[in-house]
Amino acid sequence: MPSAVIVPASPALVPALSGRTPELDEVRAAAGSAVRDLVVGLTGRVVVVADAPHGADETWTLDLRGYGLAGVPAGSRSLPVAYASAAWLLDEAGWDGPRTYVPPAAVELEDGDVVLVVADGTACRSERAPGHLDARAEGIDARLAAALETADLQVLAELDETVVAELLIAGISALKWLRDTAAGRHVTAELAYSGAPLGVGLWVARWAWDGPAD
Repeated sequence: MPSAVIVPASPALVPALSGRTPELDEVRAAAGSAVRDLVVGLTGRVVVVADAPHGADETWTLDLRGYGLAGVPAGSRSLPVAYASAAWLLDEAGWDGPRTYVPPAAVELEDGDVVLVVADGTACRSERAPGHLDARAEGIDARLAAALETADLQVLAELDETVVAELLIAGISALKWLRDTAAGRHVTAELAYSGAPLGVGLWVARWAWDGPAD
């Protein structure tokens, strides 16, 4: 049964960027637990799906120079920041097996693969949020969280691209890939976390599906 975990796209999840921010403790714990469960006993690959300009693999190094941190080692290739939270979570889980990072259009799953889908809700849930407070944000985040909990991502079809841009929603293409991949199959879903620390809608969800598409 293929499995997927949806984790936050926000690089704030990485402690090197935000420190041990208490507001993020719960989502970090939920994401860490979900990723550890995803890789336990795994003999295949972890496929990280995120809205990024290109793919990468485990030989690439996370580059956070844009956030004022040290650069990658000389000769390394820089991992796009869209993959930051997934890379950190896999490292924290002790995963040293094969991993590949891919944009949604380039995903090719093999038998035995598991998936990390990287996506956030709105970034407009409070005045200190990146997009500041927007009255539309809470309702949209609630609908997206319910969709992840019930494995019904048709709600994505209702989101106008202008609204997605205005509310700084990250990872919509990755979520659409998940919707299309699981379409027509029996999906078991669990929403392990939903909240808006630092004014950004974040989720942790677990999906598993079986059977051919209808």
